[in-house]
Amino acid sequence: MTISKDLLFSEANSLEKKDEDLLVLIKYIDSDTCFAYVPYGPKLEPAFENQGLFLENLSESIKAQLPANCIFIRYDLIWENQWATEEDYFDSNGNWIGPPPSQTQEYRMNFNTVNWNLQKSIEDNLPKNTFFLDLTIGEKDLLYNMRYNTRYNVRKANEKGIRVREYGIEHIGEWYKLYLDTAIRHNMPIQNQDYFSTVLKNQDNSNQGVTVKMLMADLDGELLSSMFLVLSKQRGTYLYGASTSCKNNLMASYSLQWESIKMAKKWGCTEYDMFGSAPNLNQSHPLHGVHIYKKGFGGNLYHRMGCWDYPYNQKMYNLYRLLELKK
Repeated sequence: MTISKDLLFSEANSLEKKDEDLLVLIKYIDSDTCFAYVPYGPKLEPAFENQGLFLENLSESIKAQLPANCIFIRYDLIWENQWATEEDYFDSNGNWIGPPPSQTQEYRMNFNTVNWNLQKSIEDNLPKNTFFLDLTIGEKDLLYNMRYNTRYNVRKANEKGIRVREYGIEHIGEWYKLYLDTAIRHNMPIQNQDYFSTVLKNQDNSNQGVTVKMLMADLDGELLSSMFLVLSKQRGTYLYGASTSCKNNLMASYSLQWESIKMAKKWGCTEYDMFGSAPNLNQSHPLHGVHIYKKGFGGNLYHRMGCWDYPYNQKMYNLYRLLELKK
């Protein structure tokens, strides 16, 4: 599906952005009802004051193309969080404390809309906080922007002989062993192997301009760390990562991440998404360790708007929200 710049209601960043593809997934709640899900979309980003009006017009314009039993559409917005630009939502140390309550967010989002219909989702599907690296600068500058310890670990891994290579679907079993090790170690929800096989089998989607690569770091043939790298026209994304619970002193994950960054740059990407971190340096946050690791590569912390819903059937939507609250 393609959306036109005419719906933007604000000046576009570039005249070449005349339209944008929109991926819409249909998810069935039961045999009688479904909802539409837009992962990381739309990409076209209006000014803050026009975002609600833009989503309202977009939702109404594509309603006829959705199944008749579609009760709402959910946007997983990549847009910068509106409150991340306001000092009141940071503490005295500059740590992001998060946006205001949902009711306050909805009031601002629906300002200027006709139907006042946009609602903040109960939960966010994709990470709301991430680090972005600027890949338009040279490799020397990318290394210089890293924290000293991170840069040291990258060089140490290379000196130890860590190698990073791309692997195909025939090695998905090796990936899954590392993944299980990581998931159990960090008490993460576990996906089955077929899930990752499906992601990798769709690695070259020429229609969407997206490629997925499975990279692994090894020492003398022993696999130590692995990741899925998603490459699109402008962005490289560190999608999934896994590592062995032993031999951490070899710093394989640092070498893997650095090679992935260089690969994305060579591909032509202008930015690198570390895909998920804690919102701040709060040590009690479950992603604190992940935050420190990713922060070390020198990117800028970015806070997204997260998931927003536009109901088509308010009564059925309210029932679905109750189900989500009980999960």
